[in-house]
Amino acid sequence: MGHLGYALTAHRAQGLTTDTAHVLVEPTTTRENLYVAMTRGRESNQAYVILDRPDDHATAHPGDNPDATARTVLYGVFQHSGAELSAHETITAEQDRWGSIAQLAAEYETITAAAQHDRWTTLVRASGLTDEQAQAVIESDAFGALTAELRRAEANHHNVDTLLPRLIKARGFADADDIASVIHHRLANATTRPAGSGRTRQAPRLIAGLIPEATGPMTPDMQQALAERRHLIETRAEAVLDTALHTHQPWVTALGPIPASGRERQQWRRRALVVAAYRDRYQITDPTPLGTQPEGTAQKIDRARAETALRTLTRPAIEDERRRSAAQATRHLDL
Repeated sequence: MGHLGYALTAHRAQGLTTDTAHVLVEPTTTRENLYVAMTRGRESNQAYVILDRPDDHATAHPGDNPDATARTVLYGVFQHSGAELSAHETITAEQDRWGSIAQLAAEYETITAAAQHDRWTTLVRASGLTDEQAQAVIESDAFGALTAELRRAEANHHNVDTLLPRLIKARGFADADDIASVIHHRLANATTRPAGSGRTRQAPRLIAGLIPEATGPMTPDMQQALAERRHLIETRAEAVLDTALHTHQPWVTALGPIPASGRERQQWRRRALVVAAYRDRYQITDPTPLGTQPEGTAQKIDRARAETALRTLTRPAIEDERRRSAAQATRHLDL
């Protein structure tokens, strides 16, 4: 990770932020250190997996594996916890064993980047760019942001296999300093709304209402790792909401009364879970449901999703208040 041009360890980087983070990952890296390192960049975070060691005289290391791939190394890192817990911390960890959505989402994003890397590079090379342009896109610092946008577009039911070549063919890149950034901008503008319209429009495939689901071909171990984290994220959101309801926290009280009927109650809970997930992902402690306005682009996108859920939650309460006011006004006129 770079900071003023110098490399930092993950321990020293904790609490720091930078525009772009570049992280070296080896088999001995712990899950905790990778999480810290991969959440320092505001705009992008990229991992570089070490598969070989240049020193031929180095002694064998338990983490060395001649058959290792980037995927297997990352999968191993996510299973490798380096935390040494006290008895009290162990009990606390067991009670909170699912981890925060902040960490689980970061893990999901990192696994997804590795699982879909080959797919996106193949798509870029077949999208109408020259070989030189395609290589420049793949090597760009903006490639990670572009692939994340492709996943978001696909979660919104856009056919990225046909859309990306069309966007590239639409205009040239003669004046582009960074082709990947230009494509990212075009893709974001073209996929602002979910695909389809009216009754044909489908709800985006989002985990806990926030995190675009990773789809497409990938290895079974990657599919399993992503499925596990999806379950943990959704379970965590349920726990956060239930705890807030049980302890009558101000933010959940502000969501309005819980409907009595079954279907409306389910809809209320589904939308409230999005707010709970947003709060947990960004460590919101403000008594208002969504806290203060964020500065980061990624959080702004998630906040917009949470705001949509919040509006549908509070609208019935507002309408009930309007009806009560209208009824009171009618009674005054009758008097």
